[in-house]
Amino acid sequence: MSQAFNFDCMKDKEKERGGLQQSFLTGVIALVFLLVGYQTALMIHRAAVVKIAANRDEPDTVFVYVEPEVVAQGSYTERTPHRDSVGRKPSGTVRRNSHHSSRAQTVRRNVPYPAPESFRFNPNTASVEDFCRLGFTPKQAEAIDAYRKKGGKFHRKSDFAKSYVVSDSIYRRLEKYIDIPLLDLNTADSTALDNLPGIGGWYASKIIEYRNSLGGYSSKEQLMEIYRFDQQKYDALADLVTVSEPYVYPLWTLPADSLQKHPYIRNYEIARAIVMFREHNPPDSWTIENLRTAGIISPESARRMAVCVQPPKIIRN
Repeated sequence: MSQAFNFDCMKDKEKERGGLQQSFLTGVIALVFLLVGYQTALMIHRAAVVKIAANRDEPDTVFVYVEPEVVAQGSYTERTPHRDSVGRKPSGTVRRNSHHSSRAQTVRRNVPYPAPESFRFNPNTASVEDFCRLGFTPKQAEAIDAYRKKGGKFHRKSDFAKSYVVSDSIYRRLEKYIDIPLLDLNTADSTALDNLPGIGGWYASKIIEYRNSLGGYSSKEQLMEIYRFDQQKYDALADLVTVSEPYVYPLWTLPADSLQKHPYIRNYEIARAIVMFREHNPPDSWTIENLRTAGIISPESARRMAVCVQPPKIIRN
């Protein structure tokens, strides 16, 4: 009886070990398939990246534009609706490495192709025809236009260079002609501010709100006076904005009830003290430093006011 019990226990243990071995083997096989799948996907991705990089300077499709009489001589038949900068349809498209690529080369040698132009342009507003004149194919020009219609924007020259249809050779030729105007903080609307990197709707409204409180920006560094607008956020857009006409705050002419509304004052007692300082001192002594020395404004307020306040114009007899 005891021997039979021991035998049954041994059989159960063997089954348990067999089950564990089978589970382990199944896990190993699954892991192998997972690794193989990952490596395959990685290789496909790398191959795609290499192919895209290789075709940046040598597009796969070549558009051949010829006059109608040349087409009639048997060069190509029209197969695409794209037009060039002067309204001509291409006589055909030629795939690189295709069996008729030598024929395409013959057409390109015999028919003069418009030379690419170079002129100042803003990639955010240039038309498809302008891009074609600059040397892009109609397909590339339409790809840029489609990117913009989806909300894409080129904030810097480097953004335009990163576009997958802009080859390195074309960018080197056009870099000095790219003209992306800076955004003026005193005239920009909420939509334009919203498009700045890292801004969004909330900060766009705060920028306009603070502009109205100041009367206008005197320096783009005043953005950092906005609540939660830190150095990192400022650095991300400092090279994209400007203040073309710095605002000059009329500190020396406004009455006390107007002065107290300014963000650098915000206190009727201080505003009244500034007015009294003007009434009891000659105009040639009206300076921010003298207001600070007299204890009317704090050193921090004096530092900020120095950006937007100018000495009064003194008319001497």
